[in-house]
Amino acid sequence: MSEQNKPVIGITIGDYNGVGPEVILKALGNNRLNKICTPVIYGSGKIMSKYRQMVDLKEWQFFTIQKPEQANPKQVNLINCTNDQNLELSLGKSTPEAGKLAFESLKRAVGDLKAGRIDALVTAPINKHNIQSEEFKFVGHTEYLAESFNSKEFLMFMVSERLKIGVVTGHLPLEKVKQNINKELIIKKIEQILNSLKKDFGIQKPRIAVLGLNPHAGENGLLGNEEKEIINPAIIETKKKGNLVFGPFPADGFFGTNAWQQYDAVLAMYHDQGLMPFKMLAFEEGVNFTAGLPAVRTSPDHGTAYDIAGKNEADESSLIHAIYTAVDVSQRRKENASLEANSLKKKNIVIKDEVMEE
Repeated sequence: MSEQNKPVIGITIGDYNGVGPEVILKALGNNRLNKICTPVIYGSGKIMSKYRQMVDLKEWQFFTIQKPEQANPKQVNLINCTNDQNLELSLGKSTPEAGKLAFESLKRAVGDLKAGRIDALVTAPINKHNIQSEEFKFVGHTEYLAESFNSKEFLMFMVSERLKIGVVTGHLPLEKVKQNINKELIIKKIEQILNSLKKDFGIQKPRIAVLGLNPHAGENGLLGNEEKEIINPAIIETKKKGNLVFGPFPADGFFGTNAWQQYDAVLAMYHDQGLMPFKMLAFEEGVNFTAGLPAVRTSPDHGTAYDIAGKNEADESSLIHAIYTAVDVSQRRKENASLEANSLKKKNIVIKDEVMEE
């Protein structure tokens, strides 16, 4: 990839007392990813330098810049998002200082993403408690980004090369799942998966499997009526539009028999129903992708992992895949936009010629 065509990928530091800085350093340490993108870390140079000592990457350097336009395409770049030079590590612990920097980094990166100064955003894990403030009153990255882009058409989409799972209800207590599931919402989520598979992953005729809510998918009403009254009608209506949508399937048998391998994506009814099998089957390569946004955002599928913070034990594989996915999706969207623009241009030329002939 030429230097001019490489996308600029913003990477937020996340909670610096967790494994975020470590996996960032390990992912970018050998400059291999610089061949396909220009990385820009949003965080703290002081914190990253401390982690560099811990993970034995003393020779590795980053290039400090003020804004993404100054990024050196041959190096890893860093934007300092704090003036606090007294930041100290409290590895494995939740601190207000770490939450504040996590938010400042995210806020700055999202601003640059909205302005088009970076092509995609990769977010390292945050602590959903210490990041809370007057400006951040959300249960996670996904909800913050959706509001930042004024988008109600978003989907938490867990993706890997061989398995992709979306959820109807995301960060919601289990007791509220049933009352928040309805036919219209399921149809919307199916359509979001279909659109993302086509636009972001280049799958033109995707096959979608929909899971049931109840054990044994309701056992024909014996164990619940949501499948008969809500989920199946949503599937039928989506099928009428010519889409390949199947189910509802009992979640245990669906994954236990490897039936998921026959489909391009799966729609689960709630968070753990989808994320539990995803993390078991695709943990190291799994990526959290926010589908439906006008901009590209990905994240590794693990959390802060306080228990191993600073021990040089964190695996960077998921972050690497998150960066690869961000690059691929942003490039595919650019190509699609270019094709659409050329098609529109040709159509306008034809119409103009027809008018002139008349």
